Amino acid sequence: MEISLAGEYRSQWGEGPIWWQGALYYVDIEGHRVVRFDPESGEEKIFEVGERVGTVVPRSRGGLVIAGDTGFHLLSEETGEHKAIVDPEAEKVDNRFNDGKCSPDGRFFAGTISTVKKEGDASLYELDGELSVREVFGGVTNSNGLAWSPDNRRVYYIDTPRREIWGFDYDTHTGEWSNREVVVDTKKYDFSPDGMVMDAEGKIWVAFCHGGMVVRYDPRTGEELQRLDFPCVETTACTWGGENLDELYVTTGIHKSKEEEHAGRLFVVRGLGVKGLPANAFAG
Repeated sequence: MEISLAGEYRSQWGEGPIWWQGALYYVDIEGHRVVRFDPESGEEKIFEVGERVGTVVPRSRGGLVIAGDTGFHLLSEETGEHKAIVDPEAEKVDNRFNDGKCSPDGRFFAGTISTVKKEGDASLYELDGELSVREVFGGVTNSNGLAWSPDNRRVYYIDTPRREIWGFDYDTHTGEWSNREVVVDTKKYDFSPDGMVMDAEGKIWVAFCHGGMVVRYDPRTGEELQRLDFPCVETTACTWGGENLDELYVTTGIHKSKEEEHAGRLFVVRGLGVKGLPANAFAG
């Protein structure tokens, strides 16, 4: 196994990596940017968004969809222009969108965070193919990682302050989440579970903010299977990439007081002997 740097860009707070059509997309939340990294050429294309952006996903008809300070937006890769769709929390000035992903059936699920840590004031939302939005559930504080099982029948979710991972039954016909249960308790670590990705074996990989690590769990048993340590504390999210989806890309952020040489950089882990699942695009 080898952990190395990927690209040259240094995020203030990197998040939300996703592999699509031979490139890695991710966001720099505090830098107000979306980054497209082509590992083959080394090219890094920067999209200036003009606000904090928590998540980016590809759109099946071309372009990208993002969610940030002012809700959901369409983003053109050709021009860099973005067009507002809807902001379901426009009245909550201390909230913004955080992590999100598309389901196997093409719905974009993204959740909000209370930036003042107001408990239970954030929610998870669904943007459907008609560009309409609905609240899936509320009562969370920092909506974070999402991942679907290989058979698409289960979805896993993180509300960071709870320091546990929830599992739900998922209906690909309706987009409904049901039968919530705690599948992993992460409280043995005094760190914050953040972004998450599924592998082809049905195991989840969780990046721990403030912990400098990514941990692999079995969601069926809650067992910790593997831990990867990184040379900076703010490991924020992870995703599978590369031609064979066998490379784990990990985003990081810059700690508010610690000086670390590689903080904010993108990392890639090779030689894990595990493969991921293809990313899903937004169907709208």
